[in-house]
Amino acid sequence: MAAVPELHIAKQVVAPIVARARAAQAVFEKYDQAQVDEVVTAAGWAIVKPENNRRLAELAVRDTGLGNVPDKLAKNERKTMGLLRDLKGAKSVGVIAEYPDLGLVEIARPVGVVAAITPSTNPGATPANKIINALKGRNAVILAPSPKGWSTAALLLEFVHAELDKIGAPRDLVQALPSPVTKDTTYELMRQSDLVVATGSQANVRAAYASGTPAVGVGLGNVSVIVDATANLADAAAKIRDSKCFDNATSCSSENSVIIVETVYGATVAELEKVGGAMLDATEKAQLQAAMWPGGKLNPALMARPVADIVKIAGLTRPELAKAKFLMVEEQGIGGKFPFSGEKLSLVLTLYRVKDFNHAFDTVSEIYAHQGAGHSVGIHTTDDAHVMRLGLELPTARVIVNQAHAIANGGAFDNGLPFSLSMGCGTWGRNSISDNMNYKHYLNTTRIVRTIPARVPTTEDLFGDYHAKHGR
Repeated sequence: MAAVPELHIAKQVVAPIVARARAAQAVFEKYDQAQVDEVVTAAGWAIVKPENNRRLAELAVRDTGLGNVPDKLAKNERKTMGLLRDLKGAKSVGVIAEYPDLGLVEIARPVGVVAAITPSTNPGATPANKIINALKGRNAVILAPSPKGWSTAALLLEFVHAELDKIGAPRDLVQALPSPVTKDTTYELMRQSDLVVATGSQANVRAAYASGTPAVGVGLGNVSVIVDATANLADAAAKIRDSKCFDNATSCSSENSVIIVETVYGATVAELEKVGGAMLDATEKAQLQAAMWPGGKLNPALMARPVADIVKIAGLTRPELAKAKFLMVEEQGIGGKFPFSGEKLSLVLTLYRVKDFNHAFDTVSEIYAHQGAGHSVGIHTTDDAHVMRLGLELPTARVIVNQAHAIANGGAFDNGLPFSLSMGCGTWGRNSISDNMNYKHYLNTTRIVRTIPARVPTTEDLFGDYHAKHGR
């Protein structure tokens, strides 16, 4: 039965899906850790299996028009393999921690039925990530894909169900809303589920928080990266290029602005041009702005498209532009009147020239006050004091140091962040979490509490130093 806008019909559509999920989860909850891990492995293989991955990547690009097939292939495999590495050996069933000195025992418990809201930018990798994390916690999961991403999610479900059949696990552990997915059916799924995990538009995240169901949402990206006077400029340029161009900049972790200190500005621009960047002049910048934000809203026709498409749509005629890997514009202003200062989800990079690191810090702070607070910042540097200042003072949950930002930010094999496609932005980004969304967010924890020798403080213990300094 297709979903229609009327809320009462949405309830009729969603209720049997949730009921099947609850029945399957009741069976799954009795699985031991080894059985759960086999289910997790099965779900992972459903997307990593090369022929499955190829079909998912090709379908995603065909139906969403976003990104490119080679990078979708790499993303689907790398993100899933990294997640499975993180989960291998992790305890999510029964006793997961004991603290004898505190008299505490922690027991992992499922949350129940998870509503997974997923975006069109990563219609294979993000649903797979959420499916695997939910299953690790012995939960059932129901996908609410974006309309453009529904076909990819539906194909992924076919592959997951085939693997679950091999091991005798209930198919209804993993389901999706029927097409067409509407706001009403998505909201009703949120309302009927036990936990909402929301990735995508801020409208969806706000709806998740407002649904009345406990929710974990993520914030808005608008990544800035600083290049300071101590940076290895060639290395920085290559990593910025790799990050910016990956999957045609579909990632919320893709650089939108690069803030470059004046003493190395010219040299950095030269290195960015060497690796495929093309700087627009003032007239070309104005043309591109008009094409990217007609009526003040970002044009979806330019999002995650190859540079040649952007150049054609914008009417840019300089022959070398269409051959570039990414476009660059110089900007001075920040805020609504300067749209290049915001998130673009396209192969366009904004450059700011600043006097020194202090000016760079202030510029990023102003950009994040406009858009992107809490998400992440990158820096190319050999000065650890600059790194630490960002971590101590900037409203950001992640400081990515000398790395390709979009590749590192969601977890990488050479850093310690959990593999994820959902970045919590803390209260700065109006989120309940500030870490990479991971399997721990899909668990309840029960604590057994036993008595320990009492630890009763004296007045002197607590107030002695204060009284010595300020009197009684």
